[in-house]
Amino acid sequence: MSNHPSDVILRTVGLAKRYGRLLALQDLNLEVRRGQVYGFLGPNGAGKTTTIALILGLIAPTAGHVEMFGLDTRRHLSEALRRTGAILEGQAYYPDLSGRDNLRVWSALSDGVGVKRMQETLDLVGLSGRSGDKVRTYSQGMKQRLGLAAALLHDPELLVLDEPTNGLDPAGMREFREMIRDLARIGKTVFVSSHLLGEVEQMCDYVGIVKGGRLLTQGSVRTLLRRGEALEMQVTEPDRAVQVLEGLEWVRGLRRQDDRIVVEAPRERAADLSRALAEHQIYLSELRPRDSSLEEFFLEVTGDANTDG
Repeated sequence: MSNHPSDVILRTVGLAKRYGRLLALQDLNLEVRRGQVYGFLGPNGAGKTTTIALILGLIAPTAGHVEMFGLDTRRHLSEALRRTGAILEGQAYYPDLSGRDNLRVWSALSDGVGVKRMQETLDLVGLSGRSGDKVRTYSQGMKQRLGLAAALLHDPELLVLDEPTNGLDPAGMREFREMIRDLARIGKTVFVSSHLLGEVEQMCDYVGIVKGGRLLTQGSVRTLLRRGEALEMQVTEPDRAVQVLEGLEWVRGLRRQDDRIVVEAPRERAADLSRALAEHQIYLSELRPRDSSLEEFFLEVTGDANTDG
């Protein structure tokens, strides 16, 4: 993926939002590049919803600004939003209208699109066969597909999705995830807020983690998981092994269960680790790399198991 400045689709610069004495967001500097599926993660009250509201111009920042497609949205918000589609949590539908008629209403509220484009979006989200049915007969997953179709009507370059898989069963989550990956493959850029870490790990190629209104880290999922990589071992004397391992400066942390120890350290340190233990007459019966999950990395960064919000 190119690092040319023109490839930055969404950027926040020193973004902050204060509600009275509460500083909900402070000095947020996000960067989302063309073609990325960027997952925005954080525990309850982290500032995810506030960030999306600021990006879409629904509220004004206390400090900083948002840039979309190289445009400063303080002066060019309407132009930027014409190139952006969104699904917000709790999106409303007209239950007694068909899916297609809902799209007609949403289309009329904006610049309007032709029948051909409406059919294209229904095909894209897999709703063509049920587009004539009333929305009140739709499952939650179908409603989310309809919301995605509405967001795609004007063929946006950027999609901003707020908790899009909330309320979906596992099959619905998988289908929605596959649709998002398909959209990325045809050139769409997706910024998605979610508290479902497993979904984000499978859906997104970049993530940003926010807590207490501050961005803690951002980067590719692959790179971040490498930072959270570990070595798992089985040793003859686990108590003494823990003492030795705790004295190694490149060991970021460790967890013990019976005679097994998981050491947070780079994989290339495996030989050094074995040598350090052998110098104390502690021997390994097993040593293998252990892949980190996004959930483990999230907990390491935030120290918070609660991701709701």
